[in-house]
Amino acid sequence: MISARLPTTETIHKLLGERSTTEFSYPYVGATREVMPDGYNVDRRSAIIGRGVADFERAKQSIRDWALFDLPWVRAFPGSELAPGVLVAVVARIFGLWWTNVSRVVYVVDEAERFGFAYGTLDLHAESGEELFEIERSCQTDEVRFRIVAFSKPRHPLAKFGYPMSRAAQRRFAIGSIEAMRRASNREGEHPSEGS
Repeated sequence: MISARLPTTETIHKLLGERSTTEFSYPYVGATREVMPDGYNVDRRSAIIGRGVADFERAKQSIRDWALFDLPWVRAFPGSELAPGVLVAVVARIFGLWWTNVSRVVYVVDEAERFGFAYGTLDLHAESGEELFEIERSCQTDEVRFRIVAFSKPRHPLAKFGYPMSRAAQRRFAIGSIEAMRRASNREGEHPSEGS
């Protein structure tokens, strides 16, 4: 959904309610756990956002609070607390318009030294694919690293037409999300880096 104004909370919750049983818009559900599928853009970014157990716990809470979407041009509207099956609408202002994208949480990672979630796109999304947001604390260095792993391809006709701009918006979001997590963790770290 594209609009000139930021959609109201009521509009967003109505959209989420209408998509409670909608299927994913791509066939490789859960692929961010293992091997990325062919035919998609694959993005990997990571950065150190803290050190030690306290920073790790603070970063975990930041993910639960959806702080990774705390950007001036992005709003997140989770349908509930973080759990598999929860719908979330992410509304982003790009080129003067508000784009509403709806995804569903595919899985949650909750281990002693790792925490995060992956969500996958539904029919109301400019892209088709899946994205993993995860923090991990190293037992060797005690560093807390935030990483984003995604595979996607444009789905909406405007996203296809403006492909280079769509890719630029994805990069901008990933870098901004890392900075948002760094702010939420109240620590300085490395600059965002791309992986392979």
